[in-house]
Amino acid sequence: MSSEKTLYQQIWSKDQWGGLPVYRALLTPVALFERAASAFTDRVGVVDGDTRMTYGDFAHRVYRLASALRAGGVKKGDRVALFGPNSHEILEAHMAVPQIGAVLVPINIRLSAGEVGYILDHSGATALIASAELAAVAGPAAAQAPSLQRFIWFGGDPGGAAPRGLDFEAFLAGGRPEPFPYVLDDEEATLGIYYTSGTTGRPRGVMLHHRQGYLNALGEMLAARLSVESVYLWTLPMFHAGGWGFPWAVTGAGARHVLLPKVEPSRVFSLIETEGVTHLCAAPTVLIMLAEGAPTKDFRFPHPLRIVTAGAPPPPAVIERVERMGADVVHVYGLTEVFGPHTVCEWWPEWNGESMEVRAKIKARQGVGYVHAPEVRVVDDAMEDVAADARTLGEVVMRGNNVMKGYYRDEEATQRAFRGGWFHSGDLAVMHPNGAIELRDRMKDVIISGGENITTVEVEQALYRHPAVLEVAVVGVPDPRWGEVPKAYVTLKEGAQATEEEIIAFCKSQIAHFKCPKLVEFGPLPKTSTGKIQKFKLRERAAEGEAESKE
Repeated sequence: MSSEKTLYQQIWSKDQWGGLPVYRALLTPVALFERAASAFTDRVGVVDGDTRMTYGDFAHRVYRLASALRAGGVKKGDRVALFGPNSHEILEAHMAVPQIGAVLVPINIRLSAGEVGYILDHSGATALIASAELAAVAGPAAAQAPSLQRFIWFGGDPGGAAPRGLDFEAFLAGGRPEPFPYVLDDEEATLGIYYTSGTTGRPRGVMLHHRQGYLNALGEMLAARLSVESVYLWTLPMFHAGGWGFPWAVTGAGARHVLLPKVEPSRVFSLIETEGVTHLCAAPTVLIMLAEGAPTKDFRFPHPLRIVTAGAPPPPAVIERVERMGADVVHVYGLTEVFGPHTVCEWWPEWNGESMEVRAKIKARQGVGYVHAPEVRVVDDAMEDVAADARTLGEVVMRGNNVMKGYYRDEEATQRAFRGGWFHSGDLAVMHPNGAIELRDRMKDVIISGGENITTVEVEQALYRHPAVLEVAVVGVPDPRWGEVPKAYVTLKEGAQATEEEIIAFCKSQIAHFKCPKLVEFGPLPKTSTGKIQKFKLRERAAEGEAESKE
């Protein structure tokens, strides 16, 4: 009889429970990784270009990285920054860094060197795992962070543009492939610090903990209906709000990760077919890209595909277009401060008999709290619940298992966000009689015209119904008579034409005239790296235009 232990036996014979009673284990997403490694050892779990790994192969690499980091001086509580596109190296780091009790700091790869440097310095990161192709940004950024001591590069030689460091594969070779006990002794220990977009000032570091990571992953598995048969395409950047928890959700389900460093519609459609992709996450702007980039006019996906969408309120017209291609759209809503999604538009079977247009309107609602985080309300200024009449506006507030520990090194901002014992989202919504919320606007984006409140989402949804409109954003601009009026910024579909007058007339045929834009400007829209339209830049553009006209 062989004395060699299987990976399953090596994992679960470790002494890592720290004297806990037999009936309890600490909740951490590390446990989900270890379950996949032991239960699905010989199943392909990771695909990255030509690289294909079983969960067993993946686990050995994770353990090598974790042990090498620990041997290299990374201690419990140290921050390890990740700066690279979706890749197996970044996915491995998501499993390995928590294994040794260190803290993940994923960084948006489209930020400037100054912005990256601020995050590295503010987080106090001691190690950086980065893609060599980003060395021109990472190098100058690292110079702003005196805490950085270790540089690990993957994907080639960073050259002279960055500090000399270690090659990722060579670094792994110095680690051990065997499982070892992780050092977690507090399930509320910080798992990661995730920096917000910083559109109104310096980005804030959102602290999320191990217990959240575990429970959020379970919630995503249920909401997205992930299983061992699922194949998940990484169209969502892993650096964005912890990849909404999907690094651990996909792994925990034993599903297959298909890594994609950049969203290109042709590549997405190819991988959906060749890899048998069943799931992906996408902001509404990515849904539009897929609808516009379909291989043929009457294209339908070759097999069932579930798309989880969030990031901005998706227009019903966009949901309808994608579902006509054969996808099942699951709409979720949240913020970085709540680990990405906190609510999901739970589907009632009774709605299946409705027309596709009606179903799309229902799916555009943000829904109810996740099964592990059901606490969500819509309240007025006195923290009283608004009427559940689908008309009365209030602010969305949340609490519970998904809500952050707080902002890193910013207690004042944390207290403001948690006033009244709930996390304040800054989003305005109505509540439907069935308890589902539906966003109407960001509080800062509501237009007050002649004393009337106009929610930009309602105007945008009306304009998305115009056959020539690809994308639209509405903001308030100053007006001498009404105080401010709506202005629409419109991107037309390729080859389509429309005039300002036609757009305004169409809007008036859809909603009340006073809500319709008085001005229309055509052209591309400014966006964040995750596809959110940057309305603050449009307001700045409008203000500059007004100043020029006065001159």
